[in-house]
Amino acid sequence: IILNNKKIQIKSPKDAVKNGIGYLSEDRKRYGLVLGLDIETNVVMANFSDYINPIGFVKTGKTSKAATESVKELAIKTPGISQEVKNLSGGNQQKVVIGKWLTRDCDILIFDEPTRGIDIGAKGEIYKLLNELASQGKSIIMISSELPEVLRMSHRIIVMCEGRITGELSNEEATQEKIMQYATAR
Repeated sequence: IILNNKKIQIKSPKDAVKNGIGYLSEDRKRYGLVLGLDIETNVVMANFSDYINPIGFVKTGKTSKAATESVKELAIKTPGISQEVKNLSGGNQQKVVIGKWLTRDCDILIFDEPTRGIDIGAKGEIYKLLNELASQGKSIIMISSELPEVLRMSHRIIVMCEGRITGELSNEEATQEKIMQYATAR
């Protein structure tokens, strides 16, 4: 992998995070969040060491500020940052996961099925947010099995079948038919 003109090796998730790559799992409840904890804790989780003082105490003012900024920036609908994540809607839970990686300041964000299990209104908010992140210079890699979503959101589409790349299309040349042709190429 070449990142910012530098060859890097990623042998673990920790290596990826260290190099500014964040992964947002399709199963946010199992791999993206700690449902029994509050928004504040979840938002700072990917960068927790920055929120601990030298003797091991949590810098609560700093965590509170980061979480409050995420709630505001991402328009998370919640009564407050102490709200347990399990009590949020699916779309707002997804925004908390996004906030976690934005707090980490990742340059590359891999979204795996970013709108799975959220309502149509929340999908629109997630799409808007993805476009805003891209306009800020963040690289967005979106993995999706929903073809309309792929066609709506992508600048470039890489199609894979059985673990290998079978095609690459620009947004202008992409159609559902071409994508399916590549997706079934063996």
